Amino acid sequence: MTPTRFVLWDIDGTLLDAKGYGWRLADRAFQQLYGRPLVHLVPMAGRTDRAIMTDVLDRHDVPDTPDDLIALMESLAPAADDFHTHGGTMLPGADAAIRALTAHPSVVQSVLTGNLGPVAAAKLAAVGLGAGLDLTVAAYGRDHAVRADLVTVARTALARLHPASTGITTILIGDTPLDIEAAHAAGARAIAVATGRYPAAALAAADLVLPDLTDTKSLVEAVLAEA
Repeated sequence: MTPTRFVLWDIDGTLLDAKGYGWRLADRAFQQLYGRPLVHLVPMAGRTDRAIMTDVLDRHDVPDTPDDLIALMESLAPAADDFHTHGGTMLPGADAAIRALTAHPSVVQSVLTGNLGPVAAAKLAAVGLGAGLDLTVAAYGRDHAVRADLVTVARTALARLHPASTGITTILIGDTPLDIEAAHAAGARAIAVATGRYPAAALAAADLVLPDLTDTKSLVEAVLAEA
């Protein structure tokens, strides 16, 4: 069946709570490269790792591009073992939501995340959320600094896999205003869940706001609904 819905899931704050996994990974990589720890926090919610690491280097007075730091983070991610020891966990309803959408052959699910690819894979594997997500059409934080540009990356990958899927409806599911902005800037729908740092009121610009992912029926209906 030719897909009619392309669902792109955010990861952190939407599918899982990593409890600082990415920042600890960045700190390990930064110390290996520059011999000192990270001491200055930078804004992270809804942003790509490329943008975050650019700010990290600037705040720590390192006159480099983020490429070496990003590459080292990618190489360290599969070996990182502190996800569960620091309390990382899947968020309620995430597995059921993905499974419910998998039951509809017209729906392709993947991720659109600010995470680097290996970091995203490590987090998803830690909570057992790989099944049902086609990561060959995902978009990651290495690809662009601007989150909205990641929608084009994912759509281009999907078009290569499904050449007949022109006019497919893209739906981003996330937990921050930047997820909503990225969706609307790319002509996609936005479903927001108030499971991250932002309350429902701050997510009101989304096409649908849910308190969490436990209302599987409402989520599936919103994905399958006509415009």
